Amino acid sequence: AEARSMESLEKQLICPICLEMFTKPVVILPCQHNLCRKCANDVFQASNPLWQSRGSSAVPSGGRFRCPSCRHEVVLDRHGVYGLQRNLLVENIIDIYKQESARPLHAKAEQHLMCEEHEDERINIYCLRCEAPTCSLCKVFGAHKDCEVAPLPAVYQRQKSELSDGIAMLVAGNDRIQAIITQMEEICHTIEENGRRQKQHLGLRFDSLYSILEERKKELLQSIAREQDTKVQRVRGLIRQYGDHLEASSKLVESAIQAMEEPQMAVYLQLPGVCLPCRITDMSKVSMSSRPEPGYENMDHFSINVDYVAEMLRTIEFQTGA
Repeated sequence: AEARSMESLEKQLICPICLEMFTKPVVILPCQHNLCRKCANDVFQASNPLWQSRGSSAVPSGGRFRCPSCRHEVVLDRHGVYGLQRNLLVENIIDIYKQESARPLHAKAEQHLMCEEHEDERINIYCLRCEAPTCSLCKVFGAHKDCEVAPLPAVYQRQKSELSDGIAMLVAGNDRIQAIITQMEEICHTIEENGRRQKQHLGLRFDSLYSILEERKKELLQSIAREQDTKVQRVRGLIRQYGDHLEASSKLVESAIQAMEEPQMAVYLQLPGVCLPCRITDMSKVSMSSRPEPGYENMDHFSINVDYVAEMLRTIEFQTGA
């Protein structure tokens, strides 16, 4: 149980970049994950190749990179990685762990790796041609006697170093890809904003055209209304004139009929309308020639042709020049 606890503790103290136990000083990122300062600096330098080191004479600028554990973006000031806070608690835990274990990392696992061909021999060398770990007896007498070998710790350290470098490269590459994605997302946002602004501008321009059309429509309608009122007023004036004449003529007819019904000559000649024939003659001589000329009611001259305007509106297009 104690061995399992120590192994579980080891896993918590492994740097996600170099896959080794954290080395002093350990820095804590804003997302609360930890990295070796050297590993953090390697990732930062890979993500910000133009960043000037702390020893440069020029004033360095800040930069950013992403946490390899959670991909949270870490923004650094001009001090770079050296501006991050050290995690003294993790450093103290590592010191206590090393004092308790008193052996290299993974030593407990390595002591159980024995050769399958020679059960009493530990695997301590690496066959470079077969790319497989083996023991000394396999090199001297066994399947790897004609192969080139190297010490297992040296191959282990080299491959761990290559893996660490590869992880750093992948993390830096991921940061660059993420930066490109972020840039393209910003481009999409800019495109949408520009499109919204141009739609609004286009709507305003067409609203201006609508206003001009409405204004012109109002003016033309007023022209029609003015002539309509003028003609109607003239005709209604003639109607009133003819109506007055008709009314007077009708009354004269009634007076004449009443006079015709009087049987006594003396009374007839004393009637006020004895001069009715003169009045009838005068009434019949009134001119009734005032009337609208033929086609006076026609309003067709107010027709308009908008075909050419409609065709021109259909040709409205975006400007292609600067």
